[in-house]
Amino acid sequence: MFIRLTKEQQELIIADIQSFFYNNRDEDITEFEAERVFDFMKEYVAPHIYNAAISDAKYVMERQLSTIEDELASLERPIKIK
Repeated sequence: MFIRLTKEQQELIIADIQSFFYNNRDEDITEFEAERVFDFMKEYVAPHIYNAAISDAKYVMERQLSTIEDELASLERPIKIK
């Protein structure tokens, strides 16, 4: 999955991964190893999270569209038939 991140964002994520391993697993991992973990996350985990976010956004948009349709319908005026 193609994710655009700045160099600074990637460096922060790599540092966060290293910190996670150190604080939760008592492992000191290298920057290279943290990059491999990050690559794995981007390839295999990120698509699931991305798709869930798209699904959430779709749900919100559908609810907003429904509200707009209801508001527009309430503005309609009856047509008198002679």
